[in-house]
Amino acid sequence: MKKTYPLEDLDCAACAAEMEEAASHVPGVQAIRVDYLKMALTLTAEDDVFDKVYQDVVVTCAKVEPECKISATPVDPHSLSSSKSSHKHHAHDHGHEHEHHDSCGCDHCDGVDGCHNHHHDDDDDDEEKEGNPLIPIAISTVLFIGGLFLPEGSLWFWLVFIAAYLAVGYKVLIHAVKNILHGKVFDENFLMALASVGAMCMGDAKEAVAVMLFYQVGEWFQDRAVAKSRDSIAHLMDIRPDHADLVKEDGSIVSVSPEEVAKGDVILVKPGERIPLDGVVIEGTSSLNTAALTGESAPRDVGEGDTVLSGCVNQTGLLRLRVTGVYAESTVARILDLVEDSGANKAKTERFITRFARWYTPAVVIAAALLAFVPPIFVGNWMDWIHRALTFLVISCPCALVISVPLTFFGGIGAASRRGVLVKGANYLEQLATTDVAVFDKTGTLTHGTFEVVAVHPNEVTPERLLEIAALAESYSDHPISASLRAAWNRAIDKNRVTDVKEIAGHGISATVDGKLVYAGNDKLMAQIGISCKPCHRVGTIVHVALNGAYMGHIVIADTVKDGSAQAIRALKELGVSRTVMLTGDQQAVADNVAKELNVDEVHAGLLPVDKVDQVERLLKERPEGKVLAFVGDGINDAPVLRRADLGIAMGGLGSDAAIEAADVVLMDDDPRKLPTAIRIARRTLKIANQNIVFALGIKAIILILGALGIASMWLAVFADVGVSFLAILNAMRAMKVK
Repeated sequence: MKKTYPLEDLDCAACAAEMEEAASHVPGVQAIRVDYLKMALTLTAEDDVFDKVYQDVVVTCAKVEPECKISATPVDPHSLSSSKSSHKHHAHDHGHEHEHHDSCGCDHCDGVDGCHNHHHDDDDDDEEKEGNPLIPIAISTVLFIGGLFLPEGSLWFWLVFIAAYLAVGYKVLIHAVKNILHGKVFDENFLMALASVGAMCMGDAKEAVAVMLFYQVGEWFQDRAVAKSRDSIAHLMDIRPDHADLVKEDGSIVSVSPEEVAKGDVILVKPGERIPLDGVVIEGTSSLNTAALTGESAPRDVGEGDTVLSGCVNQTGLLRLRVTGVYAESTVARILDLVEDSGANKAKTERFITRFARWYTPAVVIAAALLAFVPPIFVGNWMDWIHRALTFLVISCPCALVISVPLTFFGGIGAASRRGVLVKGANYLEQLATTDVAVFDKTGTLTHGTFEVVAVHPNEVTPERLLEIAALAESYSDHPISASLRAAWNRAIDKNRVTDVKEIAGHGISATVDGKLVYAGNDKLMAQIGISCKPCHRVGTIVHVALNGAYMGHIVIADTVKDGSAQAIRALKELGVSRTVMLTGDQQAVADNVAKELNVDEVHAGLLPVDKVDQVERLLKERPEGKVLAFVGDGINDAPVLRRADLGIAMGGLGSDAAIEAADVVLMDDDPRKLPTAIRIARRTLKIANQNIVFALGIKAIILILGALGIASMWLAVFADVGVSFLAILNAMRAMKVK
């Protein structure tokens, strides 16, 4: 059993991580996730013990985070929106808890915020509850400027600057004290309080107030940036329908939640509304905007009998749909689940930050202690070295990394989803960026997977006459070849013109059309009836036609190449993919023809599923070290290969269950051109993440050295913490921009 419970008064991602870690050890817990982004706790446990496990989890979480409240009533996880959560955010109750858990890089922070300890007052209601943070900043600024005109060291000077300090810093002081009482010493509030109070005690009131002002202004900008990024990511996947118009048996229409609609029910979808559930059109015609699923804005026309998917927007006409499945099984629900769970699969870059923080945090704390107490033993000047140590500690917090790196990857996943590419985790996004060998299935991946007439070669008759006779002769057959002939004729067929239809197994068909005997089939059929047929240079299935003993010509039927396949292969090579391979169970001649048309480097035909696995095994051994082999197939038929490749990519086809289950990445509209697009997004995301790592660590390393040497001031220390974090967040937001 799996249930999701809303949370209230969860302070930060670090607190969420600590709760998740503690609750994961509760007996009976199969899986648990405390999601700071959505303010929700998701618990998985056996049905018969679920209630007890839930109560134990509540008790355990209360010990870790007493102020956080877990709802007693589970909710649909899709009803929780990160951009619309009405929870109350607190300021730094639990900042960088350097002693007990990796609050600046712990392994359990799956949300976009990493382990960020800052408050995120992203709603107007929150500001009403907590007070507008700009008001104390403004008061302090006015007092600070006024104090500059007072005689330094005078009573009024000190009163004004103390008032300015308390106006902007009283919350920091309160939270620092509260955290100390909870045994959490080395958080950012404590460090800022210690540094600024220390400066005040050493007589530098201006620095104390200025540092706190700079810190709070930086915090405000940083919170705005994080809130904006969260809202932007939520907007990318804002495809959940709000309601469904259920048509009752008496004809009345009732607006209900999509979860209340059962399979087989009839719903009404008005123009401009999002389709709430998967279904079949039973009445009406319209154009659908499928951009939420495919990333493409081109409308899709639908009418009676057509299947439509949830998440699409009905643009023009009124539609009546018969629901084909409950909401939990719908396309939009599966997509939301996929994207929401993507944070659980961390990239190597994210895991590096986790490992780095585990060593970095205690190292800088020890270094600061040594800096404060060792040098003064030899050179004296204790106050100066203590001030340096405090500056060193303020600089040390790796906020920029733990916020910006997860935010970058989550933004990249959101950007890909906006283009119809579903990536199941940051690790797969990272693999996309290093793809060097691209292996493709043919049928349904590079080709449409359906028969079409590609050439008509008549003999002493018109092409139209040849197609007409062939379509009439095949009018009673359900064979795909027959269907393709009728589709190519594309006119009404009068079956009254056709009699005496006989199927000749392995050869073709005979029929009487307009009183004349027609044979349509392969060259073996022609040889059997003694008619000489002409060979064809085209690759495909050849249908020869004879009328009253005279050869009429032949029609070539083949699986046609997708419009975007050649462009996709070309784009991959431009991106530096060194090897493109096609694997197929089709005939060698057909495979060679497709490979030549698409400019694929290597082709292997006549393969069974096990043979495809063997080929992939060989290619894996031959690929460059550190590079990724990606296999692109059309779903469950290629499941063994999808799983064996470094990266499995499925042609999802507007909600294919099999594809979503089997692959690491899903191209939702079957367009191979989405693969190079996904690689570009992945590389851009990885580039931004690496930029933030180099930028944050580089700046901090420089300022740490300057701080230890007594060159860097507390102002610069605050910039190294808040300022660098703010700039890194702004850079991370670029990952959401789709190119």
